[in-house]
Amino acid sequence: MNISYFFVIFTHKLYIYELIGCASALSKIDVITMSCNKKHIPELGRGCCFCDCGDELDAVAVEGCYKLHETNWLEEYPDNIPTDIFEVRFKNTRRSYYQNVNNLELKRGDIVAVEASPGHDIGIISLTGDMVAKQMRRTGFNPYNGEFKKIYRKARPYDIEKWQEAIALEHETMIASRQIAADMGLNMKIGDVEYQGDKIKAIFYYIADERVDFRELIKVFADRFRIRIEMKQIGARQEAGRIGGIGACGRELCCASWMSSFSSVTTNAARMQEISLNPQKLAGQCSKLKCCLMYEYDAYADARRTIPRLREPLQTLDGEYFLVKIDPLAQTMTFSTSKGAMVNLTTLPISRVKEIIALNRAGQKAETLVGEEGKEVVAEPTYRHEEDSITRFDNKSKRSKRSKRRGGKEGKESREEAKPSEEQSNQNGGEPTVEGAAEPRREHGSEQRRRQHRHERRQEQTPKEEHAANSEVGVASAEGEKGEQQPRQRDNRHRGRGHHRQHRHERRQEGGEQTPRNDNPKTE
Repeated sequence: MNISYFFVIFTHKLYIYELIGCASALSKIDVITMSCNKKHIPELGRGCCFCDCGDELDAVAVEGCYKLHETNWLEEYPDNIPTDIFEVRFKNTRRSYYQNVNNLELKRGDIVAVEASPGHDIGIISLTGDMVAKQMRRTGFNPYNGEFKKIYRKARPYDIEKWQEAIALEHETMIASRQIAADMGLNMKIGDVEYQGDKIKAIFYYIADERVDFRELIKVFADRFRIRIEMKQIGARQEAGRIGGIGACGRELCCASWMSSFSSVTTNAARMQEISLNPQKLAGQCSKLKCCLMYEYDAYADARRTIPRLREPLQTLDGEYFLVKIDPLAQTMTFSTSKGAMVNLTTLPISRVKEIIALNRAGQKAETLVGEEGKEVVAEPTYRHEEDSITRFDNKSKRSKRSKRRGGKEGKESREEAKPSEEQSNQNGGEPTVEGAAEPRREHGSEQRRRQHRHERRQEQTPKEEHAANSEVGVASAEGEKGEQQPRQRDNRHRGRGHHRQHRHERRQEGGEQTPRNDNPKTE
C-alpha cells in the first residue's frame, strides 16, 4: 500500500476524532451568533469563533469547545490575594501562565498577545484570580528562571487576521510533513502542528517508540515551509488528549477534559480490583491501559491489607472449602466446595475466616463453615401498600386464588340460606322444604339479593306464618326460576320434578292425608 495513501486516511480519521472530541459542546453550540447577527462555526482546536462580516476581523472565545475546560468557581468572589498572573490557553491542551506587566483590565475570554521566543503568540485568557495559584500548584508549573513571560496587549484586528491565516496553514503543513518524514524513512508519526500567532514559528508534535535523529528533517521543514521549527515529542496519552474523543463510559476522555499529568498504569491495578484481564476492555483509545484504573487503586490497596492470605483450603467437619473470590470493599470472601468449579458458594465475612484459620493452625476443624452469627435470618421488609413491593407480580396464581375465593364466598352465602330452611323443616316434623331439598348452587348477584331479602322477611314472621310464607315463597321461587332458566331446562329437569312432588305433598297436607316420609325422592 502506498504510504501517502495511508497518511491521507489517517488524516481524515484524525479530523473525525477531533470532531467527536467536541461533540458534547457542538450539540449545544452548533453555530455561534455574534454581534453581526450571523451564525458562525467555531474553530475546534482553540475554542474561538471568527467573524469577518464587518470592516475588521473579530474573534470571540467559545466556552465548552476546547480541551481541558475549567470552571472558575471563585470568579464571583473577591480576590483573596491580588495577583497579576493569568492562565492563557492555546491550541488543544497547551497552556501556560503569563504576567500582566502593563496592568491591563483583563477578564476570562479575552484574546491577548503574549511573549514568545521569538516574536509573539496569540492566546485566550482561561483563568484569573485565586484559581490561578491553585491550578499552578496542581499542574506543577515552574516559570523559566523564576520569571513569568509577559502579556503584551489585547489582540488587535491585525493580530487576529494574521492568527487566522496561521491556523489555516496547520492542516496542510501536517500532511506535507508526514509525507516528508515517510520519504526520509524515519520511524516517527507527526500527530499535530501548531503555528505561532505571528506565523513565524511552528511546533511539530510527534510520536516515536525509539530515539529519532531528525536534524536533517528540520532542515527540510525550514526550507519547505520558511518558518522556524520546534520538534516536541509526546506520548500516546498526550496524543489522545490533543485529538479528543468519547470514552467507553460515554463521557469525554479524561485526558482531553481535565487530566494534565499522567502516571504509569500496570496490570497490577486490574488484579488488585478483581477486573478481568481482557486487553480489549482494559485498553483506551490510545492503545494503552486506561488511566481510570488508577482512580480507585489506593482504596482497594487499603482494603486488602485486612484480608488474610490463604494458601490452603479451610478445614471443617463438613469438608474442605476453597477460596474463589474476594470482595475487598465489602470485606467478604467466597468459598466453594470444589477446587476447580463454582459449586455450593458460601460468602463469609473476614472475621469468620480468621476464626477458622486460627482453628486450623491449632490442628482443629471448625464444626460448620458459617458460624452462629451467620445463621441469622434477615426479616423481609413490610410494605404499607402492596404496590410498594417489588415482588407483587411474582405470584402467578394470585388471580386464580382470587376467583376461588369469590366462588367460596358465593357458596357460603347459598349454604347460609339453606340452613334456615332445614331448621324449619325440623320444626315441622322433619319434612323437607323447597330450599332444603334443592342443592345450593352459584347464582347471579341480583338473584342472591332477592333471596337475602326474602330470608330477612321470614325471620320477622311468626313460626305459623313462617311455614305458610315458606310454601308461598317456594311456589313463587319455583315459578320464577322456571321462567328465568328456560334456556337451561335440560340441565334443571330434576329440580322441576322436585317442585311437582312438593306441590303434591302440600295438597295432601291440606286434605288431612298422612303420607309416609320417603328419604329417596326418586322412588316415590
